[in-house]
Amino acid sequence: MTLAEGRETAGSGAHAGEWLADTRTSYDTVAGSYADFVRDSLAEEPYLRAVLTLFADLVDAAGGGPVADVGCGPGHVTAHLRGLGVDAFGVDLSPGMVDIARRDHPGVRFEVGSMTDLRLADASVAGVLAFWSLIHIPDDMIPTVFGHFRRVLRPGGPLLIGFHVGDGSRLKSEGYGGHPMRVHVHRRQPDQIVTRLRDAGFTVDAQMVFGLDESRPGAVVTAHHD
Repeated sequence: MTLAEGRETAGSGAHAGEWLADTRTSYDTVAGSYADFVRDSLAEEPYLRAVLTLFADLVDAAGGGPVADVGCGPGHVTAHLRGLGVDAFGVDLSPGMVDIARRDHPGVRFEVGSMTDLRLADASVAGVLAFWSLIHIPDDMIPTVFGHFRRVLRPGGPLLIGFHVGDGSRLKSEGYGGHPMRVHVHRRQPDQIVTRLRDAGFTVDAQMVFGLDESRPGAVVTAHHD
């Protein structure tokens, strides 16, 4: 994988919605190579597999039902959840990613949509997963996204968020086989995510940071609302 990242902050100077269109186009462009890159990635991530198993147990304990993998990409995590017995379906901004997810995982529901305007009914899902998909959402849109997550979740339903740990934003201009991209990658501290979740009305249950000695540590946070 070749990544060319230059420093550029996604701020209020960007036209409203421009970052969303850039993200959609970028992932349409890299959909095939990205799917190849992540297809077997969970096999090398025992902590993430354990977290997903825990999430599946939390969904079951809350009564079970459909679970939304929001920002599902090519659907490899959605499929993993289904292998754990979860009635998971995927939502992604990129039509190209959704096409590949449907191709690679026939019989699983995948649809095009944005977490900034999540077209799911109130209290319609038993769990929400956002696995490294919030990394492209600007800070000022996080309350909107978390508001949608809380709205669509049934009372007691778990939310699992995974993200890059760090500070600031970078503009990623190339990736996944050298294809051109224009996406801002936002790294955040776990306490920032926890505070935002509480502000949105969630009860935070746990957090875990891993890869502390690596260049790009990750974190997961689980929460629910009563």
